[in-house]
Amino acid sequence: MTDARLVTIITPEAVTLDLLLTAAGELDTTQELATAVTVALGTDRLASPDDELPGLDDNDRRGWWGDVDAETIHDGWPIGSRLWLLARTAIRGVAARQGSTLAKAEAYAREALRPFVDRRIASKVDVVAERVGTDRIDIVATLHRGPLPAIQLRYADLWNGIQA
Repeated sequence: MTDARLVTIITPEAVTLDLLLTAAGELDTTQELATAVTVALGTDRLASPDDELPGLDDNDRRGWWGDVDAETIHDGWPIGSRLWLLARTAIRGVAARQGSTLAKAEAYAREALRPFVDRRIASKVDVVAERVGTDRIDIVATLHRGPLPAIQLRYADLWNGIQA
């Protein structure tokens, strides 16, 4: 099955992911792996029952309704990441009592990309979270594909604005 390519459009109000068309008006199917990683990291996965939600009065655990029986119905896996839980979190170091924000970002990204290894799309996935300035965390994901060259992808604008 061919996947479509997404193009990222960034405005001050939002980040929009649109399907990209070729000059012939057909879906662009290049960059499928990068698009799949963008969907995995840039969409909201259902929060675990013990996750602390970012808003004081928040009870929306987000997620996608299609994930409820994804594995049973279409041999799928839960889509998205729990990176959204860090939306109102201060960027803290390893010595913080609450734990490192970078470590949480890495753990959430690894969780979102784990199906790529489970389904043998990649043989191994490395994730590094980097603090950029006072208000942003970038994720660098490297997908190893056996004998093929590894693919390294940097995601900066998916959660720009995490407060320090």
